Amino acid sequence: MFRRRDSRRDRLVADITNDLRRYSVDAQHIGHAFAGLHGLNATDLHALIAVMDAELAGAPITPGRLGKQLNLSSGSVTALVDRLERTGHIRRDRDTVDRRKVFLHYADRGATLAKEFFQPLGRRTDQVMAGFGDDELEVVHRFMTAMVTSMREHRDDVRAEGSESLPHPGE
Repeated sequence: MFRRRDSRRDRLVADITNDLRRYSVDAQHIGHAFAGLHGLNATDLHALIAVMDAELAGAPITPGRLGKQLNLSSGSVTALVDRLERTGHIRRDRDTVDRRKVFLHYADRGATLAKEFFQPLGRRTDQVMAGFGDDELEVVHRFMTAMVTSMREHRDDVRAEGSESLPHPGE
């Protein structure tokens, strides 16, 4: 995307926009490398990230919520969860209060594979962040949170319009 670069702010906004695009593309390449190494497709990878994010937030995801998040039918979610469970990436656990409810969790094997693959990137990330003070990291965090929210809102708007320009995961 091309942006005006007439002022210092215009140049900074353009540079940040380009950096976000490059970061996104490189992150996709790394994710696809992990997926390819372990026989996963793009939808599988998106599902694993959703399961991990839910666990990190302390609110494990249900198959229904996973389907909504990935924009998949219930039949597609069942096939996806079955496949990821068979390969040892996730596990299903019944709710202790309502046994009809199922939560998805990262399985030990899947967590080990992800840790082994992504640990070097984690070390690099830690090295980069060590170069910034707490106040700077708070600003970056606020910025990234707002950018993620903006991107998700746009994704949801495009999906709501029924646009073919935003394919469903795995297509």
